[in-house]
Amino acid sequence: MRVVSLVPSLTEAVAVSAPGLLVGATDWCSHPADLDVVRIGGTKNPDVAAVVRLRPDLVIANEEENREPDLAALRAAGLEVLVTEVRDLEQAFRELQRVLVAGCGVARPRWLDEAEAAWAAVASLGEWRAVVPIWRRPWMVLGRDTFAGDLLARLGVRNVYAGHAERYPRIPLEELRNRGAQLVVLPDEPYRFAADDGPEAFPGLPAALVSGRHLTWYGPSLAEAPAVLSAALRRATQQM
Repeated sequence: MRVVSLVPSLTEAVAVSAPGLLVGATDWCSHPADLDVVRIGGTKNPDVAAVVRLRPDLVIANEEENREPDLAALRAAGLEVLVTEVRDLEQAFRELQRVLVAGCGVARPRWLDEAEAAWAAVASLGEWRAVVPIWRRPWMVLGRDTFAGDLLARLGVRNVYAGHAERYPRIPLEELRNRGAQLVVLPDEPYRFAADDGPEAFPGLPAALVSGRHLTWYGPSLAEAPAVLSAALRRATQQM
């Protein structure tokens, strides 16, 4: 079987579970580090002609990360496109099963069982009201109905914008500062927040610098995500 993935986390899931199936992936597909496949552009601007030339049996996409016009063009070229939707952890597990077992025809991987077990054993670390930026210039934060927000909620972090009408609203910095948060959670993707780029915008608030891959990717990283995210949150909340 020949598979092209337009989603970084699904690229890793397929590559780890069934080495050799992938023939193409986006420029943003950074895991596994030794992935050697044809690169077909970005998630938002894939080279449709390049994908078609690879003659894949299946193209894997996501309704949030990829654009419908690109997916429609791939279908019009006669390709089968499997589009995932991931808004919370349980849906992520279901979609990974669908992609790997039903879509790619491989046996359910051990890492998926390990990930489900790891999250089933998670205990809340407390309850902190938090603002969770994902971009700056302009500032954007997690809003309602997001996978990352669901993971944080399971660890005891209550997103103060979880009730917002938008999933990734743009919020002025002054409003973010005055929202009543006890904590700011800063992932290193999609914007690469770092110790010297992000925390200074929220004086007086403890800042949890977290791995974006463990917070936003649905793939093999889910197995270690509870421990990785919990450690980052503990470091930050010790300042409270």
